[in-house]
Amino acid sequence: MSITTKIKSIRDIMRKDTGVDGDAQRISQMVWMLFMKIFADQEEEWEITLDDYQSPLPDKLKWNAWAADEEGLTGDALMEFVDNELFPTLKELPLHLGPQARIIRAVFEDTYNYMKNGTLFRQVINQINGIDFNSSDERHLFNDLYETILKELQSAGASGEYYTPRAVTQFMVDMTNPQLGEKVLDPACGTGGFLTCTIDHLSQQVKTGEDRDTMQASLLGIEKKPLPHLLCTTNLMLHGFDVPAVRRDNYLNRPYTDWTGKDKVAVVLSNPPFGGVEEDGTETNFPQKFRTKETADLFLALIIRLLQ
Repeated sequence: MSITTKIKSIRDIMRKDTGVDGDAQRISQMVWMLFMKIFADQEEEWEITLDDYQSPLPDKLKWNAWAADEEGLTGDALMEFVDNELFPTLKELPLHLGPQARIIRAVFEDTYNYMKNGTLFRQVINQINGIDFNSSDERHLFNDLYETILKELQSAGASGEYYTPRAVTQFMVDMTNPQLGEKVLDPACGTGGFLTCTIDHLSQQVKTGEDRDTMQASLLGIEKKPLPHLLCTTNLMLHGFDVPAVRRDNYLNRPYTDWTGKDKVAVVLSNPPFGGVEEDGTETNFPQKFRTKETADLFLALIIRLLQ
């Protein structure tokens, strides 16, 4: 069964659950569950590729402990575990446990479990277990898939949101031609299209493990909304990132004059929300000549400020 067919099956199962109301909740539910499976698959790689890798997750919270067995937890016992053990722990995971702990905590900070039926939840888990995210073919297909899901959810231009077509992100990366070691920023990164294209571009310049670390340290994405942030984090993990490279934040909330030389970057690749309007008062963070509630105009002023 293809990953596309599996995702359709997952959505059909979720539609039967009375706790999941509408496409937005279905997508959020599906993606956090996929994230847990992807994280488990990535941990298998990190144990080989990272020196002295230690999982930030308690053993009982690892996907393989509670989800991998098709005949494992189900029904009320499963929902009790998810709602009262899994989520509370992940939301408060100690940050000192390492960069992976920061990834997990950031993902679950504003993520919720909407499903109420443990039997249906188990059916979703079993579908997800049929996907191997260590397979490069399924990784690439998944990237295309969730971008498609989001386009279904949000028509182009709604609330200023538009997920930039892959051909456009690729063209912009090719034209800017980022070099290994240059700081690259997307201050409104959405699902991470520009970041992943940049990773693909820079990967051709990576020759050593040190080069790989340099690449990971030089990319940063900022996204203020929980679902795109979750999708972007997942996307970067599928591209081999083992450190948090995307933050939940809104750069427009920081006073313009607070940005100094140490914040400057070599390259900004972004498609800020056009037609969006910021909260009242956000414009007062900017000099008088830049003040507007139009999101894209504020981002343009900020981008110019941040470029070296």
